[in-house]
Amino acid sequence: MIARREYTLANAHSFVGQELAVTDWVFVDQVQANVFGEVTRWAHWMHSDPQRCEAESPYGGAIMHGFMMVSLITHFLELADLRPSDGSRSLNYGMDKVRVLRPVVIGEGVRLRDRIRLLDVNDKGDGKRLFKTGHQIEADDGDTPAVYVEYLNYWFP
Repeated sequence: MIARREYTLANAHSFVGQELAVTDWVFVDQVQANVFGEVTRWAHWMHSDPQRCEAESPYGGAIMHGFMMVSLITHFLELADLRPSDGSRSLNYGMDKVRVLRPVVIGEGVRLRDRIRLLDVNDKGDGKRLFKTGHQIEADDGDTPAVYVEYLNYWFP
């Protein structure tokens, strides 16, 4: 996490290429995965029926929705407190790259965390900046990243 030097809209360029934070672990369980499936209208049995998954899926249990892990990015950014000190607000702009690299079995619950790197900062006039951050989401059930995302958001002074 950035601790030694103030992180601002004006000096954000100097942090490009650096890992900004590794977040604390966030616990996700089957109930949360089921709610996500209901809200997004994708309550497929591979995500919502652990007993059927144990019997029929190659993973031995229900797996997390890839987009559920992606949707946690804004929460991870808040956990890491990566707001530029002079930024008043931000808006989602999109994503350049999204890869679900492996299935994550929920089991009795799984912990996720995010390694956040600043990839690029573009000036957009009037003090606004477009940030591109790289997010490597890890799960405690394996040794390799589960998801990689390049996330874009606008910051306003």
